[in-house]
Amino acid sequence: MNASNSPAESLRSIALVAHDQKKDALVKWAHSHRSVLAEFDLYGTGTTGGRIAREVGLDITCLKSGPLGGDAQIGAMIAEGRLDALLFFIDPLSALPHDVDVKSLLRIATLYDTVLAINEATASRIFAQLHNET
Repeated sequence: MNASNSPAESLRSIALVAHDQKKDALVKWAHSHRSVLAEFDLYGTGTTGGRIAREVGLDITCLKSGPLGGDAQIGAMIAEGRLDALLFFIDPLSALPHDVDVKSLLRIATLYDTVLAINEATASRIFAQLHNET
Protein backbone atom coordinates (compact mmCIF):
# COMPACT_ATOMS: atom_id res chain seq x y z
CA MET A 1 0.00 0.00 0.00
CA ASN A 2 1.35 3.37 -0.98
CA ALA A 3 1.80 5.54 2.12
CA SER A 4 0.60 8.66 0.29
CA ASN A 5 -2.79 7.15 -0.47
CA SER A 6 -5.55 6.24 1.91
CA PRO A 7 -6.46 2.54 2.08
CA ALA A 8 -9.66 3.23 0.16
CA GLU A 9 -7.71 4.83 -2.69
CA SER A 10 -5.09 2.10 -2.87
CA LEU A 11 -7.38 -0.95 -2.76
CA ARG A 12 -8.71 -1.86 -6.19
CA SER A 13 -8.97 -5.64 -6.23
CA ILE A 14 -10.06 -8.09 -3.56
CA ALA A 15 -10.13 -11.89 -3.40
CA LEU A 16 -12.89 -13.58 -1.41
CA VAL A 17 -12.19 -17.13 -0.22
CA ALA A 18 -13.79 -19.33 2.43
CA HIS A 19 -13.38 -22.84 3.70
CA ASP A 20 -16.48 -25.04 3.31
CA GLN A 21 -17.69 -24.49 6.89
CA LYS A 22 -17.26 -20.69 6.50
CA LYS A 23 -18.87 -20.18 3.08
CA ASP A 24 -22.28 -19.31 4.55
CA ALA A 25 -20.66 -16.74 6.84
CA LEU A 26 -18.73 -15.12 3.97
CA VAL A 27 -21.83 -14.97 1.75
CA LYS A 28 -23.79 -13.35 4.60
CA TRP A 29 -20.93 -10.93 5.27
CA ALA A 30 -20.64 -10.05 1.56
CA HIS A 31 -24.37 -9.38 1.42
CA SER A 32 -24.15 -6.93 4.32
CA HIS A 33 -21.14 -5.17 2.71
CA ARG A 34 -22.44 -5.38 -0.85
CA SER A 35 -22.40 -1.65 -1.61
CA VAL A 36 -18.73 -1.28 -0.65
CA LEU A 37 -17.65 -4.54 -2.33
CA ALA A 38 -19.34 -3.44 -5.57
CA GLU A 39 -16.71 -0.70 -5.90
CA PHE A 40 -13.87 -3.22 -6.32
CA ASP A 41 -12.70 -5.80 -8.82
CA LEU A 42 -13.59 -9.04 -7.08
CA TYR A 43 -12.09 -12.50 -7.45
CA GLY A 44 -13.07 -15.71 -5.73
CA THR A 45 -12.25 -19.37 -5.71
CA GLY A 46 -14.76 -21.60 -7.55
CA THR A 47 -17.60 -22.40 -5.20
CA THR A 48 -17.21 -19.34 -3.00
CA GLY A 49 -17.12 -16.95 -5.95
CA GLY A 50 -20.09 -18.64 -7.58
CA ARG A 51 -22.17 -18.39 -4.44
CA ILE A 52 -21.32 -14.72 -3.95
CA ALA A 53 -22.26 -13.96 -7.57
CA ARG A 54 -25.59 -15.85 -7.32
CA GLU A 55 -26.65 -15.06 -3.78
CA VAL A 56 -25.29 -11.53 -3.35
CA GLY A 57 -25.48 -10.33 -6.94
CA LEU A 58 -21.91 -9.07 -7.16
CA ASP A 59 -19.78 -9.22 -10.29
CA ILE A 60 -16.93 -11.56 -9.33
CA THR A 61 -14.34 -13.37 -11.42
CA CYS A 62 -14.41 -17.03 -10.40
CA LEU A 63 -11.13 -18.90 -10.43
CA LYS A 64 -10.60 -22.62 -9.89
CA SER A 65 -11.72 -24.29 -6.69
CA GLY A 66 -9.13 -23.90 -3.91
CA PRO A 67 -7.94 -27.53 -3.90
CA LEU A 68 -7.80 -27.54 -7.72
CA GLY A 69 -5.48 -24.56 -7.97
CA GLY A 70 -7.60 -21.56 -7.00
CA ASP A 71 -5.46 -20.80 -3.95
CA ALA A 72 -2.37 -20.88 -6.19
CA GLN A 73 -4.04 -18.58 -8.73
CA ILE A 74 -4.77 -16.04 -6.01
CA GLY A 75 -1.23 -16.36 -4.68
CA ALA A 76 0.12 -15.69 -8.17
CA MET A 77 -2.09 -12.60 -8.48
CA ILE A 78 -0.68 -11.29 -5.21
CA ALA A 79 2.91 -11.96 -6.32
CA GLU A 80 2.25 -10.21 -9.64
CA GLY A 81 0.80 -7.14 -7.89
CA ARG A 82 -2.70 -7.70 -9.31
CA LEU A 83 -4.48 -8.24 -6.00
CA ASP A 84 -4.63 -5.73 -3.17
CA ALA A 85 -6.53 -7.57 -0.45
CA LEU A 86 -7.46 -11.10 0.56
CA LEU A 87 -10.50 -11.93 2.67
CA PHE A 88 -10.12 -15.60 3.56
CA PHE A 89 -12.60 -16.88 6.12
CA ILE A 90 -10.67 -19.80 7.58
CA ASP A 91 -12.18 -22.70 9.50
CA PRO A 92 -9.56 -23.49 12.16
CA LEU A 93 -11.40 -26.62 13.32
CA SER A 94 -11.55 -28.60 10.07
CA ALA A 95 -8.76 -30.76 8.71
CA LEU A 96 -8.04 -29.78 5.12
CA PRO A 97 -6.50 -32.10 2.53
CA HIS A 98 -5.03 -29.07 0.76
CA ASP A 99 -3.66 -27.43 3.92
CA VAL A 100 -0.26 -26.93 2.28
CA ASP A 101 -1.94 -24.76 -0.41
CA VAL A 102 -3.67 -22.66 2.24
CA LYS A 103 -0.39 -22.14 4.09
CA SER A 104 1.32 -21.16 0.85
CA LEU A 105 -1.38 -18.58 0.07
CA LEU A 106 -1.13 -17.07 3.55
CA ARG A 107 2.67 -17.02 3.28
CA ILE A 108 2.50 -15.15 -0.06
CA ALA A 109 -0.04 -12.67 1.31
CA THR A 110 2.22 -12.03 4.30
CA LEU A 111 5.38 -11.79 2.20
CA TYR A 112 3.84 -9.18 -0.11
CA ASP A 113 2.28 -7.22 2.79
CA THR A 114 -1.21 -7.74 1.41
CA VAL A 115 -4.25 -6.53 3.33
CA LEU A 116 -5.46 -9.82 4.85
CA ALA A 117 -8.52 -10.74 6.89
CA ILE A 118 -8.93 -14.33 8.02
CA ASN A 119 -12.17 -13.83 9.94
CA GLU A 120 -15.34 -11.78 9.92
CA ALA A 121 -14.28 -9.38 12.68
CA THR A 122 -11.14 -8.30 10.84
CA ALA A 123 -12.92 -8.03 7.47
CA SER A 124 -15.63 -5.88 9.03
CA ARG A 125 -13.06 -3.61 10.67
CA ILE A 126 -11.22 -3.12 7.36
CA PHE A 127 -14.46 -2.30 5.55
CA ALA A 128 -15.63 0.06 8.29
CA GLN A 129 -12.41 2.00 7.75
CA LEU A 130 -12.91 1.96 3.96
CA HIS A 131 -16.48 3.23 4.35
CA ASN A 132 -15.32 6.08 6.61
CA GLU A 133 -12.63 7.15 4.12
CA THR A 134 -14.78 7.27 1.01
